[in-house]
Amino acid sequence: MNNNQATLEKLERMGLWGMQRAFRATFEAGLKTEFTPDEVVSHLVDAEWDERRNRRLKRLLKEARFRYRAGLEDIDFTVKRNLEKNLLGRLADCQWIEQHQDVILSGPCGCGKSFIASALGQQACLLGYTVSYWSATKLFEHLKLSKADGSYQKELARLAKRALFIVDDFGLEPLDAASRLALLEILEDRHGRASTMFASQLPVAHWHEVIGEPTLADAICDRIVHTAYRLELKGESVRKLYAQRAAERSSSQQ
Repeated sequence: MNNNQATLEKLERMGLWGMQRAFRATFEAGLKTEFTPDEVVSHLVDAEWDERRNRRLKRLLKEARFRYRAGLEDIDFTVKRNLEKNLLGRLADCQWIEQHQDVILSGPCGCGKSFIASALGQQACLLGYTVSYWSATKLFEHLKLSKADGSYQKELARLAKRALFIVDDFGLEPLDAASRLALLEILEDRHGRASTMFASQLPVAHWHEVIGEPTLADAICDRIVHTAYRLELKGESVRKLYAQRAAERSSSQQ
């Protein structure tokens, strides 16, 4: 076995996949003599760094379970829906997550709330933050099941560890007593410690009605509403607009 093959096997056994691929590519391409020793080391370290960063990003995106695979660059600012480009730009650096601040996305059905929430969540993953994305209905169903099987506290602890927790479609239906208490516990664990994002068709002024019990509604809203960044979208459905554009393009081509 030659030295290069032995080195490749050692890199594989140590789990240094990026270094292994870069090392193999360097020698297979006959570039050995074109690099100084320090350049070779730098090249291998950079390859391993990129490999680990990409593996972590892939894991973060998988764990987040976004509704859409969307990036900030995919957001369409030509659609008139009261989307503040400057505010979205400020949120893009994720300092609000670093500072444990919150975001509320509100607006009518089809205006792109879930897409924007997914894009902001993916941006957080790109910058290395852990994210969990849930629709409100599935979240509360999941927590009720976890109470039944005894894993409720474990689930709350898991959610509390996420740097960003996204609740989509909040307020589509009134909360029952168990859901109210669960939401309060989640926000109590996260308030001032981690960031939460809500996407809702319901204007914030009507959240008390859907939460239900006045005392708990006050406690829940107090932990999310007053200091959150707000993106209040308006206008027609983006899906409807895109469908109209597609129909117009098809008609013009006939």
